[in-house]
Amino acid sequence: MLNMIEHGHASDKPGLLIAHGLYGSARNWGVIAKRLSDARRVVAVDMRNHGQSPWFDSHGYPDMAGDLAEVIESLGGEWYVLGHSMGGKAAMMLALTRPELVHGLIVADIAPVAYGHSQIQYVEAMKAVELDRVERRADAGAQLRDRVDNPDLVPFFLQALDVKARRWLLNLDVLAREMPKILGFPEISGSYAGRALFLAGALSEYVAPEHRDRIRALFPAARFAKIPGAGHWLHAEKPREFEAAVRAWLEA
Repeated sequence: MLNMIEHGHASDKPGLLIAHGLYGSARNWGVIAKRLSDARRVVAVDMRNHGQSPWFDSHGYPDMAGDLAEVIESLGGEWYVLGHSMGGKAAMMLALTRPELVHGLIVADIAPVAYGHSQIQYVEAMKAVELDRVERRADAGAQLRDRVDNPDLVPFFLQALDVKARRWLLNLDVLAREMPKILGFPEISGSYAGRALFLAGALSEYVAPEHRDRIRALFPAARFAKIPGAGHWLHAEKPREFEAAVRAWLEA
């Protein structure tokens, strides 16, 4: 079972399950999860091959959707599911295959399509860090900054480093091997009739106008919104605006 970080307590409102993106963790979502837990139970998970969750040899969306289904079944009832990027694709897959578990869906800056860009360079950057030279997180940061094109991503990656054990809390070999699956999206028929919010960063190109027909085919009740001034990492770049948009949709 996936590692869970729980916030708040049970209420008469459906809970909210949060699935992070590639290289992320439940801890990345701590502030937003805690703030949203004033109204309902919120559970953030470490996805497979990330954080404190088990490592597996596979990392496809049917696998990840199955992991999320197992978590909701253990918690009981229907849950809202919020997923960012890779977690958003896993959440979409869950809604399409196990709709009885999903009270509503929030997809943050991703579409149910295959993407052409790769994230493999970040695996290579992390694997290139000489961990035997790392005494403090800053030591790894200094090495990463030379290898990562976006300096804002360095602190994010460093959250996945266990400095004491000198190891990454990421199954980098499997994530590299399974990257085509992570960037893709399975061919799937059917649709999810429940409420769905597709929340994008206004500066991001991940949810393009040409993706909307595919989204509406799978999620006919989809609604679209953008957060001004935010890119792909919208929850980190504009956390208050992101929280407000999610809260308004949950309470609508």
